[in-house]
Amino acid sequence: MPPAETPLNQHSLQALELWLQQLGAQRLDDDPCGWSWQEQGWTAEIRLQQTDLAVIWSPNEAPRPCVFPYGLSRADVEAALRLGP
Repeated sequence: MPPAETPLNQHSLQALELWLQQLGAQRLDDDPCGWSWQEQGWTAEIRLQQTDLAVIWSPNEAPRPCVFPYGLSRADVEAALRLGP
């Protein structure tokens, strides 16, 4: 896997999938581009889209969408994801 400072668009699809698995996300059965990640207090649906990584956090309140361009580093996106909604 490339260094964490590497932009997501410089990762292979396999590297992105491995990274999501290492975070604890699980691929959705009905959507090869969709992933589900559960943390204490929230869940996130992550989608590997063509131009960006989309996230919809579902805390106890209304769902909160967010989009991360693939030009951001894996470390920056991971830090933002771990913060949750």
